Amino acid sequence: MRLRRLAAALVVVAVAAFAAATPARAADDPLPSWNDGPRKQAILRFVEETSRPGPSFVPVPERIATFDNDGTLWVEMPFYTQLAFAIARVKALAPRHPEWTTKQPFADLLAGNVKGALAAGEPAIVELVMVTHANTTTAEFERIVTDWIATAKHPRWDRPYTELVYQPMLELMAHLRANGWKTYIVSGGGVEFMRPWTERVYGVPPEQVVGSSAVTKWQVEPSGPVLFREAKIFFVDDGPGKPVGINAFIGRRPRLAFGNSDGDQQMLEWTAAGDGPRFMGLVHHTDAAREYAYDRRSDIGRLDEALGEATAKGWSIVDMQHDWKRIFPFE
Repeated sequence: MRLRRLAAALVVVAVAAFAAATPARAADDPLPSWNDGPRKQAILRFVEETSRPGPSFVPVPERIATFDNDGTLWVEMPFYTQLAFAIARVKALAPRHPEWTTKQPFADLLAGNVKGALAAGEPAIVELVMVTHANTTTAEFERIVTDWIATAKHPRWDRPYTELVYQPMLELMAHLRANGWKTYIVSGGGVEFMRPWTERVYGVPPEQVVGSSAVTKWQVEPSGPVLFREAKIFFVDDGPGKPVGINAFIGRRPRLAFGNSDGDQQMLEWTAAGDGPRFMGLVHHTDAAREYAYDRRSDIGRLDEALGEATAKGWSIVDMQHDWKRIFPFE
């Protein structure tokens, strides 16, 4: 009887061990939202080879990965999320500025003509951002951004913008961090627009976010010292500004960099120019059904010269339609 009970117990233990082992094997894939193929395999191989002893080993302090934000980590269409925030701020501030009813680009925005307001291109966008993001303390601006991002929804999916992040890229960043890498965001977007929510959404703390910034000054008020944001540009973290920002705020050249547009080209070139193993990646928006399809002729997130260079130099071009099983976490 004792032997039968012992045998039965061993069977139970064996079955339980098998059941426990099966999900573990399924969980061995750190990039489950990526279709198996050359892009996924290149990423896995790079992380493995640089994280274990061997000719491609990279010491932990040098494991620096930089990611663009708009169009690389979350949706940037039909226009940048920070621009949606600026438009909302125009409407909120309009009662204090009656002159906006006849002044462009504000008049068009207040009339609901976003396309007309942006027809003037970058100067109009810069003016909008400066007017709607300045003349506040850094603490006030953080509160405004936090309140807006908690309630604002994308016009296509009617979901919060923070749900429209790319699940495959979340998995990639998590896989890198699990192997001793530091993940940084290096974006043309405003650094103080991103910092209130990047740690919660991406797992990237505010000190690892590099972005465009306004002139900020120290001043003492009756309540105490504050940092005040002026309506002046201090630094533009886009195009050639990205490697400059990486050097100034990170201090190490990335070993891995991911972007999606010509604005990321110099960051990828700077990464590629270093010694030792390097990984340069582009997210190519090719899926109009699940997200958007755009590249060379787009006014938002244009991918033209960088696409040609990536093709010529053998950088990894991630085809959203073919390389990603799913795009968003809610799918």
